[in-house]
Parts: sequence; structure tokens; C-alpha cells
Amino acid sequence: MSSFQCPFCSSSMAISDDTLCKRNVSFESSDGYEYSRGVPENTYSNIELSFYKCPNCNRYTVFAKGVGPSVKDINTILKPQSLAKQFPDYIPKAIRQDYEEACSIVNLSPKASATLSRRCLQGMIRDFWDIKETNLSKAIGELENKIPATQWRVIDGVRRIGNIGAHMEKDINLIVDIDPDEAQKLIKLIEHLLEQWYISRHEQELLYADIIGIDETKQSARKKTE
Repeated sequence: MSSFQCPFCSSSMAISDDTLCKRNVSFESSDGYEYSRGVPENTYSNIELSFYKCPNCNRYTVFAKGVGPSVKDINTILKPQSLAKQFPDYIPKAIRQDYEEACSIVNLSPKASATLSRRCLQGMIRDFWDIKETNLSKAIGELENKIPATQWRVIDGVRRIGNIGAHMEKDINLIVDIDPDEAQKLIKLIEHLLEQWYISRHEQELLYADIIGIDETKQSARKKTE
């Protein structure tokens, strides 16, 4: 990774010694902060702490990642509580809350995060496209001819992946997991759709209003000279 986007101010920073500091904490090391020499790599366990300092707002972002057999399931953000983007208020609050919650638990419970992304998508389809069908599969079916085919296929994929967390398999002994990276991709899609649907529409409305206002002002000025 050559750059990192600050979750506080959204500015992009180049990765360097001035913006990133890493420390490793382990019981296997002599001082608790470095790998122990002579300990086989596949036997020790440590926590890798990554500190990002934004040169624009001077705020810190902190990640903790487990390395080794005893802590390999640790992969979380310590500050801020999540990397959720701050979306504008004209996006419905319920949708923003589901999105933010999906972000906050993506490492703690990827399956639950995927379910929330599914729920968020359902709310967006209902609100933005005015599709009132309560069954998500049928609602997505109604959406098919309104959006590009590839986007429709991806949206239906979010529904099916989210179903893994929302519903028990017929064979209760069958466990289908979702890992944090996979859940994060669903969140990225939600962010993309929020920007493409809501924000683009809002910006278009503002642009149209500005141009109409300019036209009305100019036409009024012309009439005064007639």
C-alpha cells in the first residue's frame, strides 16, 4: 500500500516514516516489542500495531493485526471505531446507520456485517428506486431493467452473500464463512452505490438549479433592455 486515506478528513497521504509507525508486541520477545530471535516464525504470536498520522489534520488512525497461530483471528481498527465514511444527511438516516454499523463490525463479525450490507441495499432500493416489494429477491427482480446488467448481477450477489449471515443453512452442520476482506468488499459496493445514486443525483439537481437560475437572471436582464 503506497497511500492511505484518512478516515477523519478524507485526505490521501503517502506512506512514509512520517505518516506510518509500526510496532510488534509479543510475549516471545525479550522486550515485548520485537520478534524473538531464534524463535521459529510459525510458533510465535504477536500483535502488529500500525499508527497512521495524517499530515493534514494531525489525527491518528490505529490498527491491530494478529500474527501467529494464537492471535491470527485479530484484525481490527482501534481508532476510529470504524472506517465508515460520513455521508450527507439527505441520505436516509436508517440507511446511513446500517452502513455505519456494517463498517464497525466488519472485522469482529464479517457475517453480520454482510447481513447489514444486504439490509442497507434493501433500504436503498426501496427509497431511491421507489420499489416497495418487501421480498428483496423480488425487489431486485423489479430493478433489473433499470440499471446496467453487470451492476444488477453484483447487487443480486450482495443479496445472496448477505443471506449466508441472515439464514441458517438447510444442513446445520454446513458452515459457510465470510472473511473480513469479503465483507469489506460489500461495504465498498454500498459506498459506491450511495455515491452513484444519491450523491450524483443531488449534485445533478444542484447543477440544474444553478443553470436554470443563471438562465432566468440573464433573460430578466435582457427584458430590461428591451
